[in-house]
Amino acid sequence: MSSSPAVSATPGVGKWKKTLGEGLYTANPITRQILGICSTLAVTNRVDKALVMGAGLIFVTGLSNLFLSLLRKLIPNRIRMIAEMAVVSTFVIVIDQFLRGFYWDISRQLGPYVALIITNCIVMGRAEAFALSNPPLLSLLDGVANATGYALMLAIVGVFRELLGSGSILGITLLSPTWYVKNQLLVLAPGAFFALGLLLCVFNLINPPTAPETKK
Repeated sequence: MSSSPAVSATPGVGKWKKTLGEGLYTANPITRQILGICSTLAVTNRVDKALVMGAGLIFVTGLSNLFLSLLRKLIPNRIRMIAEMAVVSTFVIVIDQFLRGFYWDISRQLGPYVALIITNCIVMGRAEAFALSNPPLLSLLDGVANATGYALMLAIVGVFRELLGSGSILGITLLSPTWYVKNQLLVLAPGAFFALGLLLCVFNLINPPTAPETKK
């Protein structure tokens, strides 16, 4: 009986690699699971906003997964959702207050979207699907990997929209107004749908979804 916990507490190298690869690429929250779309559309008109949102989600998802995994055997099943919300909201408040205290301009620009991390499907999804049934360090990796995969997609969409929409990235002009006409559509809400749709198309061409095998 004593060997079972030891096995679950020490996953093999393959499990670590699979967890990292799925979060970053093969099961990416945006390109494969289509999660967290609202913030993807809302905060990617500028790269700095996309980076801050991505960093906030990495912080919240990673630490939420870690703490929920540590507490998983103490949380009664009937109140697990309440416990998850309490843990997630604590880290969301920390990152929100940090931005308000040290980066007020970016906090003001992001508006309510930092606080709404608590409702992000990625955070709660990883807590339910992974943290409550896996050891702490592996759960931390899962949270960080999935949030990093999300952050990378935010950054890609942000670069595309800000570069073509404003001719600059992070305030640095790359496309001179003397020869480039700014595409204002890309900095507006409809442009977000176009950019995200193009991103999904490219990644599905590179990594097409596999059809489930059917028994003959």
